[in-house]
Amino acid sequence: MQLHNIKPKHKLKKPQRIARGGKRGGYSGRGNKGQKSRAGAKIRPAIRDLMEKFPKQRGRAKHSFKSLFTKPAVLNLKDLEKIFNKDGQIVNPKSLVEKELVRTKRGILPTVKILSNGKISKKLIFQNVLMSKSTRDKIMKAGGNIK
Repeated sequence: MQLHNIKPKHKLKKPQRIARGGKRGGYSGRGNKGQKSRAGAKIRPAIRDLMEKFPKQRGRAKHSFKSLFTKPAVLNLKDLEKIFNKDGQIVNPKSLVEKELVRTKRGILPTVKILSNGKISKKLIFQNVLMSKSTRDKIMKAGGNIK
């Protein structure tokens, strides 16, 4: 094979010439006069001003504010009372995922917060879990342990 034997795989597609008759004749769908009708006209987007003022907002859509912090998964004491049936069981994010009370997010264990809605009568051991003050008091009264 030599250079003069090589042929292109695809034919060259020429760009459509606009405003020369046919389906794209006349003003070629651009309307009449004005900045938008000119060749190479680009109008600067209004959001650019905002992006220059607030660097943190760059790369985000105009109407989507997303918090930088992930919210913890919330559980109540009544949920734990139903699922954990023995004294001395360990309550941590891993055990909660195994019992299907909480889901992992992209394979990462979530932070878990326990609220005081409901009663608890079992002596459970809590590890790596956030909780409210009233929850802490109820767990201590039931004889539970917080690490």
